[in-house]
Amino acid sequence: MIAVQDLTLQFNKRVLFDEVNMKFTQGNCYGVIGANGAGKSTFIKILSGELDPTLGKVSITPGERMAVLTQDHFKYDDQTVINTVIQGHDKLWSIMEEKDAIYAKEDFTVEDGLKSSELEAEFAEMDGWNAETDAAELLSGLGIKEDIHYSLMGDLTGNLKVRVLLAQALFGNPDILLLDEPTNNLDVESVNWLENFLAKFDNIVIVVSHDRHFLDSVCTSVVDIDFSKIKMYSGNYTFWYESSQLALRQQTQQNKKSEEKKKELQDFIRRFSANAAKSKQTTSRKKMLEKLNIEDIQPSTRKYPAIIFQPERELGDQVLEVSNLSFSHEGKIMFENLNFKLTRDDKAAFVGNSLAVTYLFRILAGEIKADSGEIRWGVTSSFSYVPNENSSFFKEDLSLVDWLRQFSEEKDETFIRGFLGKMLFSGEESLKSAKVLSGGEKVRCMFSKTMLESSNVMIMDEPTNHLDLESITALNNSLQDYKGVLLFTSHDHTLIQTSANRIIEIGSNGFLDKQMKYDEYLANPKFNEQRKDIHAVTI
Repeated sequence: MIAVQDLTLQFNKRVLFDEVNMKFTQGNCYGVIGANGAGKSTFIKILSGELDPTLGKVSITPGERMAVLTQDHFKYDDQTVINTVIQGHDKLWSIMEEKDAIYAKEDFTVEDGLKSSELEAEFAEMDGWNAETDAAELLSGLGIKEDIHYSLMGDLTGNLKVRVLLAQALFGNPDILLLDEPTNNLDVESVNWLENFLAKFDNIVIVVSHDRHFLDSVCTSVVDIDFSKIKMYSGNYTFWYESSQLALRQQTQQNKKSEEKKKELQDFIRRFSANAAKSKQTTSRKKMLEKLNIEDIQPSTRKYPAIIFQPERELGDQVLEVSNLSFSHEGKIMFENLNFKLTRDDKAAFVGNSLAVTYLFRILAGEIKADSGEIRWGVTSSFSYVPNENSSFFKEDLSLVDWLRQFSEEKDETFIRGFLGKMLFSGEESLKSAKVLSGGEKVRCMFSKTMLESSNVMIMDEPTNHLDLESITALNNSLQDYKGVLLFTSHDHTLIQTSANRIIEIGSNGFLDKQMKYDEYLANPKFNEQRKDIHAVTI
């Protein structure tokens, strides 16, 4: 168990947390949420002991072992992959090193023999003989092939290092597991494996993530950081979001009687509990949502951007036709003889080789040319493009008002500020320089530009990158309501599942094109077999 008592953290005059009291108990997974800058990662660092609070303390049950997903990707560069994973269990690794040092001695003494016997007994008690096998299973589950298990960490790419460090945190069945953004750089198979692993994990998990599907799959409780307070709620992220939105609506209904409000909340919890019964999180250790105290549900004070994509012109029957399109990069085939046709009702999610999808989108947007093939846009089609890499849009030292004005026929400042305000750039915020924006702010500016363009076709390459949960949720709701045609790629499971009605998977040896929802596509064994032949890499 972890107990947080009277926890306060203050930087100069800014109070990040104030008098936080809560307990994390065995058998539960806690999802830590909050706006960017609220202190999610900082809270994890306090729990791990990496950072000391201003006041208060964190207590851990004596004898319990904590594992933390490290963010230092260079710490183990001189170690093999398999040894890096095993080092996740400090005590076991220490015993292994001490044993090896004794056996390496040329003058092996009686005392050395006695000490080695003690170490061997402790090693066996900790199931040390299966350490390499267990580590290899974790690595394989996270998509690390056996032929690199004994490679040096320094020889791995950054994406593979992240997976190895995640395996390190999971190794040895820790009593407490702290994970900060564990799904970053994982493909869909690895995320699914991790979801299943944590759903069966019997100890304490505390996780920070922007992946709503992941949070919904593994969390039994939500820890919400909001306005210097940290509160804990039963249920997963979707339940927290929908209940807080319901509470916010009720807060504005001043004339509604308290009994009516209470009944509405009770009915909501009952309905949600019935739906949640089908999810991965319903194992014997999960808490029932019916135990939630009605009074515990409170509206969130966080702001959600008003993302509204409204096509100015209605689409005709001919939207986009791609014929025999081929493209190579640095001698490697990205796609060959690609053919598909989009109609006015399509919202297509492109999955598979993410680099190939990016090049396809750039070709469709006219940024680069294909090696061969033809693209035919319908006469009524007008598209907007939100690229994955947007730095070229923010090179000039312009205020946000002037930055957005360059994309608008209407130059009136009040008109321009209206679109910026929807993206939470109001007042002085709208006058800050476009060159100093954070990654998330740049993406919100790109959404302002896209809303201004009022196109009936949108091409979006990883639009949730750098966004907080509030912006991701707002974008998701907007794409569901969008009346135009959508072409997009994303690692956000929920975004694909709720926004797409068509899945197009691109690989160097071919492609799949199916009218279906994402979960149906992932669950179909026939498509899984086909995917083995088309290099469906999403790293």
